[in-house]
Amino acid sequence: MELEKELVAYIVNARLEDFPQQDVNIAKDMVLTEMGAVVAGATAEGCQTLVDLVKEWGGKEEATILVYGGKVPAHHAVLANSAMARALDIDDAMIPGMHVGASSVPTALAAAELAGGCTGREFLGAIATGQDVAARINFATTYEGGEPTWDASGVCGIFASTIAAGRILHLDSSQMWNALGLTLTQPGGESMQAIVDGTLAVRLFQGFISRNAILCAQLAQKGFTGPKNFLEGPWGYFHLYSRDQYDRGALMGGLGERFELNKTMFKGYPSCGATIASTDAILHLIREKGVSPEDVARIDIKVMPYTYKLVGHPFKIGEKPIVNAQFSIPYCVASALLRKDSRLRHFQEEAIKNPRIAELVRKIHVTADPALDLGRMEFNLRTDMKVTTTGGDVYQTIVDIPSGFPGNPLSREQHIERFRDAATHGGRSLSVERIEKIISTVDRIGEVEEIRRLIPLLSSLD
Repeated sequence: MELEKELVAYIVNARLEDFPQQDVNIAKDMVLTEMGAVVAGATAEGCQTLVDLVKEWGGKEEATILVYGGKVPAHHAVLANSAMARALDIDDAMIPGMHVGASSVPTALAAAELAGGCTGREFLGAIATGQDVAARINFATTYEGGEPTWDASGVCGIFASTIAAGRILHLDSSQMWNALGLTLTQPGGESMQAIVDGTLAVRLFQGFISRNAILCAQLAQKGFTGPKNFLEGPWGYFHLYSRDQYDRGALMGGLGERFELNKTMFKGYPSCGATIASTDAILHLIREKGVSPEDVARIDIKVMPYTYKLVGHPFKIGEKPIVNAQFSIPYCVASALLRKDSRLRHFQEEAIKNPRIAELVRKIHVTADPALDLGRMEFNLRTDMKVTTTGGDVYQTIVDIPSGFPGNPLSREQHIERFRDAATHGGRSLSVERIEKIISTVDRIGEVEEIRRLIPLLSSLD
């Protein structure tokens, strides 16, 4: 258990000043992203019902239900808050398949309320440390067939939320070790089938993660113990989820000196990360070649096999049209072609059921091309698009790195624009004054004496 011991020591002792400024900025972008995601997702299908249910459960007033207000037990509050953050799929993520901030940021806010206060610096340090460790575990994992068969958010990303909560609750080394051990016993949202089938369970994944993480931190604080060999043990994480095959160097190499936050992606469009390259491709052809819906006879898109399995299937409107659209390359391309953009309003039911979308998706053909798989999935969502026009012209473009991904990051201005779009979306949007206050607070978060000041900005209606 020497590996676990070394990792726990890093987790407890890491300081925000140890992180390079670019990683600190990424952590800030994550916080801003999730603030917007919670507001935009608050009135998405199922979210108000979940809030009502949490309030019905009642209990000790420990943490705030964001946007709606009111206090409930912390594990209930984060269940609702993180579900809202994931609802519209505009949260941050890491390839392959790990959504972190939609759980770790709401969990950290609830932990700050439990702790009776937290500085912005402590808050950001907790978020950054959790992100770094979860990323290391994710990149160290050997995925069967090169892809996760379960949702990495729930079995791997959960460590980030436990770490963030544990740091803010001031767990000592022994308590943090136990919290991480308990986390192994509490994965949330394991099956990718919930995504493929287009269900609201996708939104609940993040809530389950946050609920379990904060419970693990609280239980460890009260003396409950968890397995010490939670990573390398005979039935530890790497046995359960990596078939005992993992990259120790990726996990422990340069610990405290090399940081993995720069692997975070922030999507410029409100859909699954595996759809972003295809959206980039069609928008590029619209700008450069003047392609219009009327011009298109056929669109052929080649993606790697994992991408096809997740989002390349023919688009069909099922019981949950918004989820169907979020996880569909044909829909995302058809919508961007029709609207020359990809925004939150384009993923509402009325927009999805537009008859012109149905016409366009019939012209879009997605195929899996193993030749696009370069063997390092976390850096590769390469997409090859060919558009054939009614006049016989053929336009082709290849996207190697989707916008917002490592190597092709969003600008500061794009991050702020994304936040403003999210914060003004849905039935509980924020005022301009409140939006600007959140932006300025997150920008100087290292100087904020009390992070709980962010909560009222997200919890009262204008």
